[in-house]
Amino acid sequence: MTTTDRLAIDHLDTPIGRFAIVVDSLGRLRAAGFTQGHARMERELGSVLEPARDPNGLTSALRRYFEGELSALDGLPVAAAGTPFQKSVWAALREIPCGQTRSYADVARRIGKPAAVRAVGLANGSNPIGVVVPCHRVIGSNGALTGYGGGIERKRWLLEHEAAQRSLAVGAR
Repeated sequence: MTTTDRLAIDHLDTPIGRFAIVVDSLGRLRAAGFTQGHARMERELGSVLEPARDPNGLTSALRRYFEGELSALDGLPVAAAGTPFQKSVWAALREIPCGQTRSYADVARRIGKPAAVRAVGLANGSNPIGVVVPCHRVIGSNGALTGYGGGIERKRWLLEHEAAQRSLAVGAR
């Protein structure tokens, strides 16, 4: 991010805590995540940002997701700053279908770097755009819920929310 980028911030109260949305002047998500109990978000959002109301419709899209419209996040524009490796991991995360999970090893294989499991974990943990870039869908190879910057209970809630909404959608067909 350059110093000339103008960033706007909006907040959304969700069932699992306050969520911040940071958007650049082109309407792309630059950061998103829970603000309470999330040290990295609290630190990164310490800079001065312009308050905005529903920038580029992104707050509304996230609200719809939390209300059960899981497809509301599909295709939202993101522009996270990161290394080429991190960006490849984050792109792979967006390919994990809503309501499903993958292991760190699965993601490493998906990006063509099967030995890079730990590096995938680090990139996953550095993801600045939580929920939209669904790092919560990555679990341990043994099925355990591991590392989530917003807290394991939030990760569990997100996975249960997605699984429940998917079940409802399948049942309605």
